[in-house]
Amino acid sequence: MTSTAQPTGSEGRKAHPEHLGHVIFITAAAAMGGFLFGYDSSVINGAVEAIRSRYDVGSALLAQVIAIALIGCAIGAATAGRIADRIGRIRVMQIASVLFTVSAVGSALPFALWDLAFWRIIGGFAIGMASVIGPAYIAEVSPSAYRGRLGSFQQAAIVVGIAVSQLVNWGILNLADGEQRGKIAGLEAWQWMLGVMVVPAVLYGLLSFAIPESPRYLISAGKVSRAKEVLAEVEGHTVNLDTRVTEIQEAMRREHKSSFKDLLGSRMGFLPIVWVGIGLSVFQQLVGINVAFYYSSALWQSVGIDPSASFFYSFTTSIINIIGTVIAMVFVDKIGRRPLALIGSAGMAISLALEAWAFSAKTAAGTLPPTEGTVALIAAHVFVLFFALSWGVVVWVFLGEMFPNKIRAAALGVAACAQWIANWAITASFPSLSDWNLSGTYVIYAVFALLSIPFVLKFVKETKGKALEEMG
Repeated sequence: MTSTAQPTGSEGRKAHPEHLGHVIFITAAAAMGGFLFGYDSSVINGAVEAIRSRYDVGSALLAQVIAIALIGCAIGAATAGRIADRIGRIRVMQIASVLFTVSAVGSALPFALWDLAFWRIIGGFAIGMASVIGPAYIAEVSPSAYRGRLGSFQQAAIVVGIAVSQLVNWGILNLADGEQRGKIAGLEAWQWMLGVMVVPAVLYGLLSFAIPESPRYLISAGKVSRAKEVLAEVEGHTVNLDTRVTEIQEAMRREHKSSFKDLLGSRMGFLPIVWVGIGLSVFQQLVGINVAFYYSSALWQSVGIDPSASFFYSFTTSIINIIGTVIAMVFVDKIGRRPLALIGSAGMAISLALEAWAFSAKTAAGTLPPTEGTVALIAAHVFVLFFALSWGVVVWVFLGEMFPNKIRAAALGVAACAQWIANWAITASFPSLSDWNLSGTYVIYAVFALLSIPFVLKFVKETKGKALEEMG
């Protein structure tokens, strides 16, 4: 299994693996959790108005039902790292698959509003687990020269999941003659929207049996021979496997199982690097990106666009999301993570400000004048484009790379947990804020986009091209 006269260290890690196609398959399979993350997060977009109608609820209670899944997300994200360190990354993927499946069935067949909320929490656990285990696993199996691009598979899968959910929602709506509560085979259209997720959930579970365990976990579990086999699969046979195992073991000897206590500093609560990870996660959400994916159909209907067109605009926004993500995947290892983040922050701030201006012209009848309506639609798509080509990808790449080995799992869990809490705050507040002042709401998001620029310039360090063992 081991070569004797071959490149070692960083030189070996930069060698082109013979089985790069196999590495891509492994990464794509792991990123299926990201697909479900995106699908489950945004599929509710098509059901918002139907749930409001069926259960006769106001904006505040409706927002809690939509946002309550994010509480489960935060818990799942906070615990997934520790669970993965105990039972392995693959087992966590399989647990998440089961939770996604159960949640899909329960959400499609609720007998009361609280029952729907319960199943959304279960789905949230799964999303939170997937949000942590995907980038961690991908970072651990990726050769360092390709890690940025492979790490961005997670975000690519998320945005594809979002787009597919909106396409499925639009298709189901058309089958139900444009009625979100129209009947198809005895169930209302929105129930089918939530239930179809069973298919990718089961596929995720099946794919988890076809990919290897992380070499770092295998070494920690004493399965060195198997770890060498996996390293040969993902880094190539030109790499000195004994040297790579030794590098990982040396890094692990300098650390212990990461815990919450390891993240604490002397003065600021958490260590500075943990605060940076939390800041990245929080800013990613406070720009209001998930309003576009949880509420866009309801938002466009609130300014006079009919349901079928609003569903279609949700889908086109998702396509723009994919295009932006592909752009980021192309450039994340070429120009670096920080430049992309700064470009995205500037673009988001401008487009959000334009949306705020357009929504300020909303009439008493609940519509937008033609010019402002066109600006709002274009600016919404531009906002999603700049988010996708920047913060949508680089935050997940940063979180998979930036922490020292000693605290990586626990720190990633805390950062992802903070992301879900911020997501919950935005999701739970949007319906009430939009009832208060839709334009003012978008001004708030634009301000956060602006504030993210000095944050990146002052606190965020570039991780491009560095091996995981070099972090910290």
